[in-house]
Amino acid sequence: MSSCGFYEMCQRYHGRAVTVQTKDGGVYRGYIREVDRRQVVIEPIGRPRGLGGFGYGGFGIRGYGFGGYGYGGYQRIALGAIAGIALLSLFFW
Repeated sequence: MSSCGFYEMCQRYHGRAVTVQTKDGGVYRGYIREVDRRQVVIEPIGRPRGLGGFGYGGFGIRGYGFGGYGYGGYQRIALGAIAGIALLSLFFW
């Protein structure tokens, strides 16, 4: 699927729990919080509360996002790096 197709899918699943698999084998589970034409922002499921976005900075998991300062552990994933997206709720039946 093209990144345009993943953009439309992310728009449709905005706010819902998903699993995102990247082309390099990374797997991310969480809620879609933001989507633009270049990237999707995922809030991990079960992330610790109370830190308020203050943490150690870093470039992110596997180089696809910014962790730490100001984002509270959100993960940014480039749309071009996505290999597949699936709704998590479908797997809990």
